[in-house]
Parts: sequence; C-alpha cells; structure tokens
Amino acid sequence: MHKTGQFSSAARFLFVLAAFVIVVAGVRAAESLMVTFLLSGFFAIICAPPFLYMLRKGLPAWLSLISVVLFISLIQLLFISIISTSLTAFSQDLPIYQERLQSLTGEFISLLNTWGLDIPRERLMAHFDPSTVFKIAASTLGNLGGVLSNSFLIILTVIFMLFEGASLPAKLRVAFGADGEHMAHIQRFLDNVKQYMVIKALVSLATGLVIYIWLKVIGVDYPLLWSLLAFLFNFVPNIGSIIAAVPAMLLALVQLGPFYALLTGLGYLMANMVMGNVIEPRYMGRGLGLSTLVVFLSLVFWGWVLGPVGMLLSVPLTMLLKIAFESSQETEWVAVLMGPDVNE
Repeated sequence: MHKTGQFSSAARFLFVLAAFVIVVAGVRAAESLMVTFLLSGFFAIICAPPFLYMLRKGLPAWLSLISVVLFISLIQLLFISIISTSLTAFSQDLPIYQERLQSLTGEFISLLNTWGLDIPRERLMAHFDPSTVFKIAASTLGNLGGVLSNSFLIILTVIFMLFEGASLPAKLRVAFGADGEHMAHIQRFLDNVKQYMVIKALVSLATGLVIYIWLKVIGVDYPLLWSLLAFLFNFVPNIGSIIAAVPAMLLALVQLGPFYALLTGLGYLMANMVMGNVIEPRYMGRGLGLSTLVVFLSLVFWGWVLGPVGMLLSVPLTMLLKIAFESSQETEWVAVLMGPDVNE
C-alpha cells in the first residue's frame, strides 16, 4: 500500500503526461510568437561567437552590437529579397510546370498500361499528383519569408539575448554553483547547441552554394530558389536533403528531360555526401547524442507543433529535452533511450 498523500508511479506518469499535453497545446496555440522567438534564438546563437570575440578584443559593446545587428539585418534582407523575387516569378510559371508534369505522369501511366499493368489513370491522378510538390516548396519558403518579415521584433530580441548571453555564465555559476551538477548539464547543453548551430549553418551555406552552381551549370530554372531550399532543409536531419532535391529534380524533368533530372539528383547526392559524411562529421565531432529514430520523430513532432521552423530547429529542441531528462534520476532512463546505440 502507498502512504496517504503519495501517488503511485502510474499516477505520477499520468500527471506528467497530462502536463506535457497541456504545454504542447499551449506552444502550438502560440505558434507565431514561439517561432519568432526561436528564430531570434537561432540568430543569437549564430552571432554570439563573433560578438563575444569582438568584446574580448576590446571593442566597445555598442560597436560590437551594431556590427552584429547590421549583419542580421543584411541576412534577413537577403533572404526576404530572394524569397519574394524568386517566388513571384516561380508562381507565374507554376501552372505551366504543373501542366507539363501532369502530362508526363499521364504518359508514364499509359506506358505502364501498354506493358500489361491495369492502372486507372484518372483515379491515380486524383490521389497522387506530383505537381503538388511545387506548391509545398513555394508555401514553405513563403511562410519563412513571412516570419522573417517581422524583422523589428527579431532584431530587438536578438539584442537582448546577446546582452544577456554575455553575463549568463556568471549568473549560472552563482545560481547552481561552479561545481554543481546542474551547471555541468546547462553548460554542456549550451556548448552542444552552439557548436551544432554554427557548424550546421556553415555546412548548409556551403551546400546551398554548391547546389546553386550545379543547377546554374545544368540550366535548371530558378537555381537561387532551389539553393535556398537546400540551405534551409540541410538543417533537417536524415531526410532534409531528399526533400530539398525533389522539387528541383521534377522541375529539371519537365524543363529539360529525364537525363537532366538525373544529373540534378546526382548533384544533390554528391553535395550532401561530401558535406554530410565528410566535412560535417569532421568538425561536428562525436555527434549529437541522439538516436536516428529520435531525430526523425523529433522532426515530425516539432514540424507538427511549430511548422517549417520547428523542423529546422528540431534537433536543438530535442537536445534540450534530453539534457533535461538527464538531470533527474527518475527520468534518466528516458535520456538513455533517446541517446545513440550503446555497447553492452
């Protein structure tokens, strides 16, 4: 029997689960606000190393901050300009590309029928329309452009985060003690997230640049648009590169033919093999400390809660949960299950 006033393990589990559901529902209801703050945190993490470096070199805080704010503003302006210009032109040509792709799909189904396969063309086209990939890609970039257009709130939040980040280590040492276990967890989380975000941003930028050059050489329309998509989806682990390659390959198919679609896919494959399997592991070190299944599930979960931005930031957010579970003996087993394979 349990003592009066104490809950069983099953009851505590149900309470925790109920609290988790309530928190997730609240985050999803405040999606627009949460996405803005998460993007601000992303920019703050990227800009923290140069900001702190300028402070260590003796530059005044105001001058270092102005430099960082100008950098963030230029990045936002560049992204918004590319998205708005490319999407406007692509949206005008979208009906033509959709019609060509639907025609190619119909011809392929007819070819299969001549080989003896009985495939109902109209029914299949009603449930499977590959041209919707173009709409999804355009919608994703459009949503991101809409979030980035709220530049004043993002820049203002980054300014306060950078000022707070400069004094955060001292505050944490006072709050948890220099040798405290909580301090070690927090410091490890901050170091892992900063390392992951900075290296991932640089690798993604290099990937987008390679994709742009490759598509430009082949002659695929809107190479800047697809390189931006490759840059963004390179933050999505495991399947992000595949998602980014699909619309570019389909466009190459309807514009130039199957051979150029194959060349496009080959370019994406080579770029992501070199960047993801050679360069990124060399600088990322041991890894993220998350299993492949957890990375994929986190992609689905955070994408459902926060949309495209949640997909891009799924790994850092999941790392936060894992380290939170590690801080308590009662939930440490959850962190072990979320981690990579262990040798018995």
